[in-house]
Amino acid sequence: MLYKILILLFVACFSFSAYGRDKAAFLLYDKAGKPVSYHKLLKKAKKSDVVLFGELHDNPVAHWLQLELSKDLHKTNRLIMGAEMFEADTRKALDEYLAGTIDAARLDSLVPLWPNHKTDYAPLVDFARDRRIRFIGTNIPKRFARLVHKSGGFAALDSLGSEEKGWIVPLPFHFDPELPQYRKILTMEDGHGTPGMVRAQAIKDATMAHFILLNHKPGHTFLHFNGAYHSDFHEGILFYLQRENGSLRYMTITTVEQDDVRHLEEKHRDRADFIICVDSDMTKTY
Repeated sequence: MLYKILILLFVACFSFSAYGRDKAAFLLYDKAGKPVSYHKLLKKAKKSDVVLFGELHDNPVAHWLQLELSKDLHKTNRLIMGAEMFEADTRKALDEYLAGTIDAARLDSLVPLWPNHKTDYAPLVDFARDRRIRFIGTNIPKRFARLVHKSGGFAALDSLGSEEKGWIVPLPFHFDPELPQYRKILTMEDGHGTPGMVRAQAIKDATMAHFILLNHKPGHTFLHFNGAYHSDFHEGILFYLQRENGSLRYMTITTVEQDDVRHLEEKHRDRADFIICVDSDMTKTY
């Protein structure tokens, strides 16, 4: 009787395992489109000075893996964390929350938190707070990026005061409108992609790179969370990081969605060092 039960359990486990492979929620790939394990991703991350984790903002798999990677890196590496989702001028309030001098409700009143903060970013910030890890708001204040977008140029920022200029990349900064990802913005449907939008994207990328390098410390891994477009195809933030400091070891992760995750589509290859390929039907966080 015991033998029969063991056989039934084996068949059930095998069937579940096979079904799981056929109906995977996500798979990991390297830049060449070869399936890889999370262990390989983690191994490379441990050897990196800066890891750019590109997300789709409403994708729960990406957010879960961000937290898991944070936990696993913290076991072996001295970690610094940072994110696009916090603007540089909110750093004081964020530091106070990390230090425990204000609570979540007070942080919410002081900082323009994203709609999915509670589900997706609060776990990352709280992880950093509980383990005394620095968490840096790296993004340009939205109102300054909006000025660039509307005016179509960086001259709109010349009138900022010295304190306000401390919240953005030092001006002037190198801008290359011919980067493929920037040129792609101009091809957006309905004419929404404008030169002003390209410049706003560039100053976001340059500002995030600036604050990553400003806050990185030797012997540490800086784990940064940003929208995938900000680091896809090794451009955006990474372009500015490598331009300012080519000696550091950089790694990129991105998130894509496909109807069938069993084979990475050609258009996603070389999008990052590691690609998280998620089923398109995955539930969204907001």
